[in-house]
Parts: sequence; structure tokens; C-alpha cells
Amino acid sequence: MSGTLTGEERWQAVDRERLSLAGLLDTLSPAEWEFPTQCEGWRVRDVAAHLTLAPRIGLGRVLVELARARGNFDRMIHDTACRQAASRRPDQIAADLRALVGWHRPVVGTTRRESLLDILVHGQDIALAVGRERPMPVDAACDAADRVYRMSYPFQVRRRLGDRRLTATDADWQRGEGPEIRGPIAALLLLLTGREQAARPHLVGPGLETSVQPKPKPKPKSKNEL
Repeated sequence: MSGTLTGEERWQAVDRERLSLAGLLDTLSPAEWEFPTQCEGWRVRDVAAHLTLAPRIGLGRVLVELARARGNFDRMIHDTACRQAASRRPDQIAADLRALVGWHRPVVGTTRRESLLDILVHGQDIALAVGRERPMPVDAACDAADRVYRMSYPFQVRRRLGDRRLTATDADWQRGEGPEIRGPIAALLLLLTGREQAARPHLVGPGLETSVQPKPKPKPKSKNEL
């Protein structure tokens, strides 16, 4: 369980998560769809819409939307999700996610490993926002954590956690050297992706005694960009 899923196993995990998350979305009240998530500026409906939209955006659409966002990649992702969320009813968003089962094409510029990472972490963003338990498959979480640990952008793991040893207590997964942080692989994945507030209650170890550097926030918009 150390990040060794095959390509087909990853897509199978993605499809299971899509179905499971769509089932959770079916249970949300109108008010819960508007709840803010831990991702600043993202509501539950925005995150859910992002998960339905991103796999279908081709290179041409990406270039158009990137130009519309003045070259800011983070703003492009946020704005396209918000526009999609505004154009679809909650039941349609859930149906859109369910319809993606079997859609095995990664987002432009990414791999299938990012597709698994995306649905796992954003599924937690939604569940945490509405106060629901959402167990994360251990093998899939290991695969996603392994991918995040090796990425430089956007999570800056080496800068934030490069001097810590991360040890999963429910899987054969360890990375890094230094003061140890231990906990379930799901909590470590949340920590790796900058969701320390949600991860901390499930983690222990001397590595937590020193504050973890937060994930860098996007630069604020200038007056000309508002």
C-alpha cells in the first residue's frame, strides 16, 4: 500500500469515489450546498461542480479560460468552477458527477494519478464542510499521498514538510526524515495538501510541535484585476 496502484486500479478507484460522492451530494440540503469549504472562496457547490467540469475541459477550452483569467491558473480553475456551479442545479451537479463513471481521461496537463488525488481530497473538502464522515480507501490514499509528496506545485511539500518524517499508522507508507508525524494515511494526505486544520486532530508526534508552514496563498488581485 505504498503508491503502487496500476493505471486501471486508479481509474476503478476514481469511479468508486465518484459514485460514493454523488450519493453524498444527493443527501445535502439546499443550505449545505452553500456552505463554505476549507478552500478559501469555494462553496460546496463550487467544489462539486469543479469535479464534474475539469475532466471534460480540452486544451482549447483551457487556453480560452486561461486568457479570460489573465494567465492566472488558480483563478481560471476557481472561476470556471463557479460559473459551472451557477449554471447547474444541485441535483444536476450530482447527476453530472455520476455520469463521469467510466470517463477515463485525465485533465489536460495532468495524469490519472491527479484524477484520483482530486476526487479524494475534494471529496473530503465537501464532507468536512457539511460535517459528514467520509472514509478514504487506504490504498488509494497511499497512491495519492505518494504523488503529492513528489510534486513541487502547487502544494510545496518539500518546503512545508521537508524536515519531517511522515508515517502512516494504517499502511506501509513513510516519507521524509526528521521529527515524526504519525497518523492515518487519510490525515497525512490532508496535511500534504495544505489542510492542516482538518488533519491535526488525527495526527501525533514531535513533528507537530513546530508549526507546519501553510500552503502559500494566491496573491491578492490588483485593482486592475477586480
